[in-house]
Amino acid sequence: MDELEIQLKRLGKKKILRQKVILTGNIKTLEDLIIQLVTHNVNSFNKEIEKNKVLSFLSPSEIHNQSITGKIGFGEIENETKANINSSIENALQAFEDGIYAVFIDDDEVQTLKELLAIKESSSITFIRMTFLTGTYW
Repeated sequence: MDELEIQLKRLGKKKILRQKVILTGNIKTLEDLIIQLVTHNVNSFNKEIEKNKVLSFLSPSEIHNQSITGKIGFGEIENETKANINSSIENALQAFEDGIYAVFIDDDEVQTLKELLAIKESSSITFIRMTFLTGTYW
């Protein structure tokens, strides 16, 4: 499979995060997709931790680009503990089962982890993080 674009959304928020990923391996079900995405992200996260920055600085263009989003930072990771792939996969699968996020492929919601997927390069893959209302109105 070639490059896919994953969209990440939150209910009630207008901002959509788009992430391009290259997944290797056979993706037949939602479970396969989640496992591959989590593995990809954990490996990327762990590689960032391994980078040793002696001196961090931002160029004027980086400052300008970050100021558009309203937050300027060095992007440093304070926690240097590497993520565990197996526990991350378990958490992601359990979060789907618990309804923490929903997954849509080409505007069709995927209901179960074992549901067969027909993903093409042109497919729109969207993860929507559900937010829970807090407080009471009684």
